[in-house]
Amino acid sequence: MGEMIEFPSNGSAGRGYLACASGGGPGVVVIQEWWGLVPHITDVCERFASSGFTALAPDLYRGKQVTEPDEAGKAAMAMKADVAVRDMSGAVDELLKHATGNKVAVVGFCMGGGLALTLATRRPDAVSVCVPFYGISMRPDLQPDYSKLDAAVLGHYAELDEYCPPDAARDLEARLRGLGKEAQIHIYPGADHAFFNDTRPEVHNAEASALAWQRTLDFMRSHLG
Repeated sequence: MGEMIEFPSNGSAGRGYLACASGGGPGVVVIQEWWGLVPHITDVCERFASSGFTALAPDLYRGKQVTEPDEAGKAAMAMKADVAVRDMSGAVDELLKHATGNKVAVVGFCMGGGLALTLATRRPDAVSVCVPFYGISMRPDLQPDYSKLDAAVLGHYAELDEYCPPDAARDLEARLRGLGKEAQIHIYPGADHAFFNDTRPEVHNAEASALAWQRTLDFMRSHLG
């Protein structure tokens, strides 16, 4: 089982959930949805650990968890961009102490999908794989500068998603490829936003989740070893 840890975050202390693979393994930063560092996200860390990766999910809300969409929207907007970037970057540095290799992946969900893309463009020195699930950065102060991206991108998006529709995902793929970046975007038929979240039965899609998970593991292994 993983544990909550603290790590340096540009002069302050970040916190997050660390789950280590038996015998060590490549690192993956897991970025939360707008609900906070909830059990779904720590469970994803455990799943990565059981698949041979060392996973760290930074707690971008610093202990706050929410359950209602209105609360989540307010919490997401209240999150300070500079602090979030510092915490994510600090998580990369901390993860490199525990993982094998000198590169990591970043995987994010919903709000975290957009933040994963932001982190990949802020830390091209260390992030070689970026896997956003149904997320593209919406906040002007957290827009990725894709010209700085050095990571291969694998995106998972949902056909029925109103928050991040398929056209937006296809535009992202075209934009990245136009810059000469490696990008693969998958649209999952019949799936809705947050289809990977098995704590939300109203949107969870087991078939799409299993396929997205296997694609993610294969992609990460091919790029991280």
